[in-house]
Amino acid sequence: MQIHVSVHEGKPIYRQIVEQVKYILAAGRLKPGDELPGVRVLAQQLLINPNTVQRAYRELENEGLIYKRQGAGTFVSDGGSPLARREQRRILIQRADALVTEAVQMNFSLSDVVRIVEERFERLQQEES
Repeated sequence: MQIHVSVHEGKPIYRQIVEQVKYILAAGRLKPGDELPGVRVLAQQLLINPNTVQRAYRELENEGLIYKRQGAGTFVSDGGSPLARREQRRILIQRADALVTEAVQMNFSLSDVVRIVEERFERLQQEES
């Protein structure tokens, strides 16, 4: 699990960790039952205070995305969480907002954007089959 934090981002480090773990989960790079790095291990990798990682893990646990097993570690909760789907939708909306903003700035019409997205979608589906 690769996480990068920046003190220059203007966002608390624990929030950066929470958002990146949510993204990794939504992208399917972590599966239910997968173990997350220990608090001390991740803190050491990121060169941050273990309390910061603990706070991020606690928030993720409160949201039902991860769970702790005493003496065994921290693990990804079972799939099917509506939160994971909401997070995927949130990410997609952010990307769509960026696309729409750029399209408007470049004077593309909505129909042009829809046509381009449909073409790309169909191409990706063909490549995957």
